Amino acid sequence: MTMNRVSVDAAAVQLFHSLADPARLEIVRLLGHGERRVVDLTGELGLAQSTVSGHLSCLRNAGLVEPHPHGRSTFYALVRPELWALLSAAEDVLAATGSPARLCPDGVGAAHAPHADAVPHAEAGHRARPDASAPATRPGQVH
Repeated sequence: MTMNRVSVDAAAVQLFHSLADPARLEIVRLLGHGERRVVDLTGELGLAQSTVSGHLSCLRNAGLVEPHPHGRSTFYALVRPELWALLSAAEDVLAATGSPARLCPDGVGAAHAPHADAVPHAEAGHRARPDASAPATRPGQVH
């Protein structure tokens, strides 16, 4: 029983660790608007390519993002729509403690996030995005 408890705790720690850095939270917010390449993220964040790649690796290890090669470029996308409900709940907790913060992309929150029971797990071609009625952002499209 101890082994199961440790592995569950380790998974939770990895998830929350992946969200515990301001740059990673901003990457999540940016990817909430659509897929991006590392070079796009470096320009938007003002960080070195190696730093952004390291943050993406952490988010990938937590199962939150996945890479998709398109020609010679690799685009990263969010794959866990449940993340919006988690971040929205965190916004509520922070507001209740007197430290309001915006963690979700504008216009995204629990009301817009699909319910976890209704969301298929990481299906091929599925890209998590804040507005499920909006078309998926493909490489080369303006978001």
